[in-house]
Amino acid sequence: MKNKFISILFSACILLFAVFITSCEKDMPTQADYTDYSFSKIDENGGNWNPVLLDSNTQISIPVPEVVNSSAYQGELADLKSEASNLNGEQREAIEYWTNNSILRWNEIALELIAKYNLIPGPNDDDTYTLPNPASPEGPPPFPFAHPPYAVRALSYLSVAQFDGLISAWHYKYAYNRPSPYQTDNTIPAAYVDNGIPSYPSDGAVVATVSKTILSAMFPLEKDYLAERAEEHLSSLKWAGVNTQSDIAAGSIIGDEVSKLALARAANDGMKKAQCPKPVSDSLQAAAFDRFGWKWQNIEVPPRPVGLTPLYGQVKMWCVPNVLDVRPPVPPAPGSAEYEEDVTLLKDYADNMTEEHRAIANFWQDGLGTYTPPGHWNRFAKEYCIKYKFNPLRTARVFAYLNMAMMDGGISCWDAKYYYHYPRPINQIEGFKTIAGTPNFPSYTSGHSVFSAAGAEVMTYMFPNEGSLFRDYALEAAISRVYGGIHWSFDATVGTEQGKNCANYTLNVAKADGAD
Repeated sequence: MKNKFISILFSACILLFAVFITSCEKDMPTQADYTDYSFSKIDENGGNWNPVLLDSNTQISIPVPEVVNSSAYQGELADLKSEASNLNGEQREAIEYWTNNSILRWNEIALELIAKYNLIPGPNDDDTYTLPNPASPEGPPPFPFAHPPYAVRALSYLSVAQFDGLISAWHYKYAYNRPSPYQTDNTIPAAYVDNGIPSYPSDGAVVATVSKTILSAMFPLEKDYLAERAEEHLSSLKWAGVNTQSDIAAGSIIGDEVSKLALARAANDGMKKAQCPKPVSDSLQAAAFDRFGWKWQNIEVPPRPVGLTPLYGQVKMWCVPNVLDVRPPVPPAPGSAEYEEDVTLLKDYADNMTEEHRAIANFWQDGLGTYTPPGHWNRFAKEYCIKYKFNPLRTARVFAYLNMAMMDGGISCWDAKYYYHYPRPINQIEGFKTIAGTPNFPSYTSGHSVFSAAGAEVMTYMFPNEGSLFRDYALEAAISRVYGGIHWSFDATVGTEQGKNCANYTLNVAKADGAD
């Protein structure tokens, strides 16, 4: 284990320059500066890929499209030509914003909402706490509290539904092969580069419909805002000259049906019970003390009666068959030689804090008011999908497997946290202080480490030329929590292996889904 720690430390050191270069960028809004682009490949066989929620042998039913020389379709083209030829400034801005890969924009919107709602509810005047309530989302406090487990779950359902919807769309695109409007009538102005992908059904409409529906369920107070964004997105498809109304209607049907499947799974995945009552939480603590002779205790003033989502470890996983398959080993017992070595290590970091270590701890903090550690990896995914010019379907595949792996990793991590109930350094080392606050849940294993290792493995599979960079980032994220005094080094090293283990299950699914 000590060798693993040294490896993490070495990787962190070699990435210090990258931290300083990118730290300013990370503090900026999540909207990326990119426009439409030529796709590196169009994946004509994408409709044969294996979906996650849909039955691969059953297709969502949509109408057979009108042939291009029919009077009905010619009427649609005339309407489209009229809309695309008389645009105002706001409409042109919308076209430029949504581009020809709107998966990326909807992911940005999701990250912005996560950051907006990643605010822990404070105490009431009488020192009690009120939890966000989905039955009355306006609160106070407002629902949701978009902490990392909530964030990665929202991103998972969003990206899986987008992926499945686009597989279905690609199936019909190449079954019917109806060309884009501007290919049928070259007098229709086309705002985006022509990638030669058939227009029926509209992939943009699939994405807009799915994204509005899933994010509205996850962030109910944002329904009106999301409806406005979706309406603008759908309209922009006509303003850009890329889809007729029948293209859009068919894509919306697919989006609606896939969203129903995703939300049905979400309704029964166990998340409703993750924030359990105090007697249940107390029983987990007592069971850990009986097993191991230790327990984590909340040190907040006033103390919260229950830690963060004690039963998140029981939420339904995407690819791991059973959470016990990825439960890590027992951590070092307090007082053992390995434990005392870590006490010395943490004291040394705290007493000799360097600017470099502080910069790493701050860069990877991803705390309240941010898009959380899973959001950080979604940010990376967006940037590399653009770099490698992925089409919407292949982009959706990246986000789906990335977020499924990180959600499975998070579930495994929370299972370990509340099964072992291991105290944090600040609970154990007299007079010890952190530089980044103290999370409201047990220490072992490190969530940052698990999320990041799982994310790095998926990103390495999707972008193999960048694998060493992603894995170094994951190691740096892990050591950042040790530098900050939030975690023991074994929380980070074991958590890194745990994240890799969870990602392997996801990658086994990805390698068999039919995509090359």
